[in-house]
Amino acid sequence: MPQYSNARAMRALIKASLQAIVKSPSAIVFSIAFPLIFILVFGFLGGGSGRFSISVAKAPGSDTANQLYMALQNVPVLKWKDVDSASLSKSMQEGVIAATIAVTPNSDSSQPRYSVVINASSSQMDKAPQLQGIINSVVQSMDPEIARRSSAIASIEVKESVVREYKMIDFILPGQLGFSLLAGSVFGTAFVFFNLRQTLVLKRFFATPVRREVIVIAEGIARMVFQLLGAVIIICVGHFAFGFTLVNGFFTIVELILLSALGIMVFMGFGFIVSSIAKSDATIPPFANIITLPQFLLGGTFFPIDNFPKWMQPFCRVLPLSYLNDAMRKIAFEGLGVWEIKWDLFALLIWGVVVYTVASRMFKWE
Repeated sequence: MPQYSNARAMRALIKASLQAIVKSPSAIVFSIAFPLIFILVFGFLGGGSGRFSISVAKAPGSDTANQLYMALQNVPVLKWKDVDSASLSKSMQEGVIAATIAVTPNSDSSQPRYSVVINASSSQMDKAPQLQGIINSVVQSMDPEIARRSSAIASIEVKESVVREYKMIDFILPGQLGFSLLAGSVFGTAFVFFNLRQTLVLKRFFATPVRREVIVIAEGIARMVFQLLGAVIIICVGHFAFGFTLVNGFFTIVELILLSALGIMVFMGFGFIVSSIAKSDATIPPFANIITLPQFLLGGTFFPIDNFPKWMQPFCRVLPLSYLNDAMRKIAFEGLGVWEIKWDLFALLIWGVVVYTVASRMFKWE
């Protein structure tokens, strides 16, 4: 008779758990599909040049045959919209155009050569000073004497500092990856162990030689393998489809995966807590959302934490997802090594100790 082996039992449990996870639609949605949808949306939004522009239209009665109007037509920042007179008011109300521009030549030599009227929408009045500055620049470029006098007053030299382009995807992807790890770990762990307990599977395991910790470790490894595979897919799609920055290439991916593994371990602890306090399947999502939603909204997933009110920022910065997102961005874009993000790692480890201390006291086997 072959000797019993906990290692063999663990491999069997890992295989069975992985098969169950892969067959679960919710696991696929939360871990891969949901973050990929956000990455695709923001990737396409940020896929352009990111250049600043102002949408404008010709005002009714404006002269279009003069030199100034034709010069303004060639300004790249100004996006001229072909809007008829009847639709101008509606277009301004709906924000399609920021302003109308009327250019009228003056026949009186005692007056300026052109009269320019900018009619800016009240909802986009911040564009009016920018438009005024653009038109002033065009006017000055039309007068060689002004350009000559300017060069006599000051010499301006423009030097280029070559820096790495920071794209929208470089901020969004680490946040979405972090949230997918958080949601998948909390919801997945909570549902799995609650169902194992409710269906008396855990109790039946006690009649076998399988040790308790083997069951937990096997489920944890299966969850981690699935989540890390999802992380690799997300990173590769972001990099090859939208140019997500990986400063050190393959080594950056390895560091991101190792960091993801640490995040999964911490977040699974929250799942153990939720599975212990939930009284039914229906109460798991509310308890899990209490943990995941504040971190999703305040953990720097979509917006930098600096955008929040100052009184809220200290709370946002101590969330475990904030540390994970921050560390991922430092590794991917700044190229920092593991030792250089030691304080983020230390904070995650502290969270892990606290969470598993609470989970060990609350976790129920039966």
